[in-house]
Amino acid sequence: KSGGTTRRAAKMVCLDLDHPEIEGFVNWKVEEEKKVAALIAAGYSSDYEGEAYRTVSGQNSNNSVRIPNSFFRALNDGKPWDLIGRMNGKVVKSVSSQKFWDDIAFAAWACADPGVQFDSTINEWHTCPEGGRINASNPCSEYMFLDNTACNLASINLAHFFNKETRVFDVKGFEHACRIWTIVLEISVLMAQFPSKEVAQLSYDYRTLGLGYANLGSALMVNGIPYDSDKSRAIGGAITAIMTGTAYATSAELARELGTFRQFDANREHMLRVMRNHRYAAYNSTENYEGLEILPPGIDQKTCPDYLLSAACNAWDKAVEMGEKHGYRNAQTTVIAPTGTIGLVMDCDTTGIEPDFALVKFKKLSGGGYFKIINQAVPEALENLGYKDHEVTAIVNYAKGAATLKG
Repeated sequence: KSGGTTRRAAKMVCLDLDHPEIEGFVNWKVEEEKKVAALIAAGYSSDYEGEAYRTVSGQNSNNSVRIPNSFFRALNDGKPWDLIGRMNGKVVKSVSSQKFWDDIAFAAWACADPGVQFDSTINEWHTCPEGGRINASNPCSEYMFLDNTACNLASINLAHFFNKETRVFDVKGFEHACRIWTIVLEISVLMAQFPSKEVAQLSYDYRTLGLGYANLGSALMVNGIPYDSDKSRAIGGAITAIMTGTAYATSAELARELGTFRQFDANREHMLRVMRNHRYAAYNSTENYEGLEILPPGIDQKTCPDYLLSAACNAWDKAVEMGEKHGYRNAQTTVIAPTGTIGLVMDCDTTGIEPDFALVKFKKLSGGGYFKIINQAVPEALENLGYKDHEVTAIVNYAKGAATLKG
């Protein structure tokens, strides 16, 4: 079951891409899924809690591979990839980098594992490298930080900040929500209970927070903006920049009043470099990035609404300026979690940053059976696209029957 005291524990299993056993790790769940398919064909239930899945291994973890930039250099140059022995540091085996990359892609397509974690990029954006490398993530991969640290999560429903008449995003209201929730999460560091003394101590020393959002896909749909478009990426980037910039500015204010997190002084220059890089991304000044091998694109100024772009830049100007003066209370402030459970309670049609996986869904009833529901954003999106009431009703009824808008 999901949520409550009966929720199953989760874990993330990461393996470096040059580990001698990486090939078996990549294909592990692919082979197990073949066994499941055979059992289902023989009459066993396909339910993920059924006998077929209980019989096979690898079902209690999310698997990911840690990929350094050196692998992509080998891939681009057509060179082999070396697997290195962990005890003696010698090359155990060399594999085709192209075939290996294809195997990873096929496995992810076939069974959703392994995920990929870009090790070099993750550590280039690390605010506290003096405390050690980032070796892995939490089970859903939104939280990347030092071993034996943790953060509490909170998510904001983005759909509620878009005005239904004007379709304008309420920047001031969103900034206020981000500010309040940053303070709440900072308080939670003291109030939370942790599974071990080490996790508690490191969480107290670094005070990482997990502010995020949900329902982006539905908010874009309501406004008639395709999820896979330059405009949606610009809007999503700007909203994310506003959230994170506001959170770090609030963290700097907290540092002014309460002091920085304990390990800030040791990591001051590293953290300020990362903050400046965030600001460069808001301004799309990619030529100014510091200490990055792969340069991420900034917010597209041509497609982003001016008011959102201005708010994003202002948020990061404030975050950097105040951080330089006062430091930060928190080593990290934001993540974007999948919100698979709390998103339902928050009345979200889409979870986290994701698009809707289906316009029509089958809801399982506690007394048995199912009924069809359509994403509640669909009728509103159709209205905003100019369809009349009777046309919206006809389209919705068709979608419920055909499970698609095509026809």
